[in-house]
Amino acid sequence: MTPQTTTVDRSELLRLLEDSRREMHAAVAGLSDAQAAASPGPDRWSVLECLEHVITVEERFVQRLKEAAQADAPAADKQREAALLVRVVDRTTRAQAPELVRPSGRFRKLSDALESYNAARAETVRFVEENHASLYPRALSHPRFGALNGYEYVLLIAGHGRRHTAQIIETRAAVSAN
Repeated sequence: MTPQTTTVDRSELLRLLEDSRREMHAAVAGLSDAQAAASPGPDRWSVLECLEHVITVEERFVQRLKEAAQADAPAADKQREAALLVRVVDRTTRAQAPELVRPSGRFRKLSDALESYNAARAETVRFVEENHASLYPRALSHPRFGALNGYEYVLLIAGHGRRHTAQIIETRAAVSAN
């Protein structure tokens, strides 16, 4: 018998997704398009670039979840899930984004980026709501975090957004100081 996501698990995932969405909106609130496009320095992403990256990753991750095989997934493990959330958000180690998900200038206006972000997040929420019972059996892998089940993959989506929300806050401060 394969484990199924419980109502509590589903509620927790949806809460994490909503909290990280709300945090992202708060981080960009009040920025002009010029401020959102400003880079704090060489090899540093602007707010728009951070948002583009988060959107691209989320869209790709949800697509991977939809296509994931339902076999041989790592077992449900609450300690592992908690550790994954901490590890994803931790910005003490800088991670290099793969070329495929690096910003390409997709957005010029913050409002357009937020519209795409909201659409991507809405699709993630819809997927969790419709497929919560089959998240644990979904087998996926991640280049940095290894073998994951679908529940852990959704945690990764929420944590990834939070990681870059922290980066956006840092970027805002650096751009404002210049």
